[in-house]
Amino acid sequence: MATYLIKTEPDCYSYADLQRDGLTAWTGVTNAAAQKHLRSIKAGDECLFYHTGDEKRIVGLARVTRGAYPDPEQPGLTAAGEVKFVLIDIEPARAATRGDATLRNIKADPRFSAFDLVRQSRLGVMPVPAKIDRELRKLAGL
Repeated sequence: MATYLIKTEPDCYSYADLQRDGLTAWTGVTNAAAQKHLRSIKAGDECLFYHTGDEKRIVGLARVTRGAYPDPEQPGLTAAGEVKFVLIDIEPARAATRGDATLRNIKADPRFSAFDLVRQSRLGVMPVPAKIDRELRKLAGL
């Protein structure tokens, strides 16, 4: 099982929305690098759910119920012949119980200096290495 971090503007779709809905397709990712990461996600993987905007913190954990599949709203292939846009389906696993997994705290901690959230903060989907995953879950109370 792998862990990824997925980012959302809470005014558009928040962790509370996911809890209310129970299941959602993760849409709206258009960045090529983020799409590349989405293609790697499999059912059973987990996603740290990150709110952007004023919060800038990990607010919960989601479980992937369906791995990458073609976005029916955006058909097409990349130059390499891959499906250009994919989606995943996620469900809520648990809400964060601590608010310490903020971007400010993560950037200030040298253990996270090579993490994509620090290096490429605009990337909307990114893998989370196992060692970093453990530490982020502790900060978030997950």
